[in-house]
Amino acid sequence: MPTSVHPSAALGPRSGLPRGSRAVIYCEGQFGEQDGKTANGLVRHSERYEILSVIDSRLAGADSGQILDGHANGVPVLASLSDSIAHAGYLPDYLICGLAPADGLLEPAQRVVLLDGIARGMHIINGLHEFLNDDAEFVAAAMLANVTITDVRRPKAKRDLHLFSGRIFDVTCPRIAVLGTDGAIGKRTTATLLVQALNARGIKAVLVGTGQTTIIQGGKYGVALDAIVGQYCSGEVEEQVVAAFEGENPDVIVVEGQGALSHPAYLSSTHILRGSRPAGVIVQHAPKRVMLGDFPMMPMPTIESEIALIEAFADTSVIGVTINHEGMSDDEVSAAIVTYESELGLPATDPLTRPLDQLVEMVLHAFPALAERLLPSWR
Repeated sequence: MPTSVHPSAALGPRSGLPRGSRAVIYCEGQFGEQDGKTANGLVRHSERYEILSVIDSRLAGADSGQILDGHANGVPVLASLSDSIAHAGYLPDYLICGLAPADGLLEPAQRVVLLDGIARGMHIINGLHEFLNDDAEFVAAAMLANVTITDVRRPKAKRDLHLFSGRIFDVTCPRIAVLGTDGAIGKRTTATLLVQALNARGIKAVLVGTGQTTIIQGGKYGVALDAIVGQYCSGEVEEQVVAAFEGENPDVIVVEGQGALSHPAYLSSTHILRGSRPAGVIVQHAPKRVMLGDFPMMPMPTIESEIALIEAFADTSVIGVTINHEGMSDDEVSAAIVTYESELGLPATDPLTRPLDQLVEMVLHAFPALAERLLPSWR
């Protein structure tokens, strides 16, 4: 097979988007951290917005790609909204709240920045659980400035939600869920890279998102699962998978995971497994993470225990392990890959530092019929 482009180069801000899509991300104090995962994801990949800069005064002057992946992408981290506007040389169209705290709420200082953006004439994209369209101060400010506020996590009316129907059994292509052992561990990034890599090689893959970040990035199919009444969650996942199947006729559907099946609070994986009925699961794990990210009183599960739990809970098989390399040297990543492959009998890779061929081979090993779709240059 040809040599892959470096994985981090496959992600990154998308140029050439139409006017009216230029955005600044607000992520004060959290860029590159777990609670900055929405900003992190948008810097790595965005189909809807051209990301001009990130606001985080701690890291002002740095390159956002260098912070995230060690590779410069030309999107600077700046100290303030004023600095971001000055750097752009014009008023960007959008101010995106890139924060993703566990409680999903705004702090007073954060409100000030978003209101400042509105007053300057910027539209607001909000992925928090706190809906700004229900806040009288934000509504009045937006009306006065003639701008819009989009609450990405606001669910549809209950009459428009779907219960599980069984239509998932009419989806004939393989579904692969990318689950993990914790929240903010890289599931969405791995799923995005996998879809891009499969498509580049001629295998038509579609991503179904299950969180606010994928929706903000411009994903065509998805639902902010953690904002929906539990009774409808499996049905909404099923609905999006069926829509992707009927709308795209893909060879494979990749479903983004949320939280972890073992997690004490983030249990969306239960609905993802029940609603999408995946034939295979990839498990993302951070070997050096000792305690759960938002719950430091809870130890991380082992990769072995998470795999056992997933396969006991659902009629599926884990087909591979992907590594989040936080806190790891390159040699440690290599050692972890060797250990997991030896002890678990599963292929393993780090999607952000290893060739994407390895991620594709993980899927082809589990679903060899997909190899027939490979472009001749990749066979």
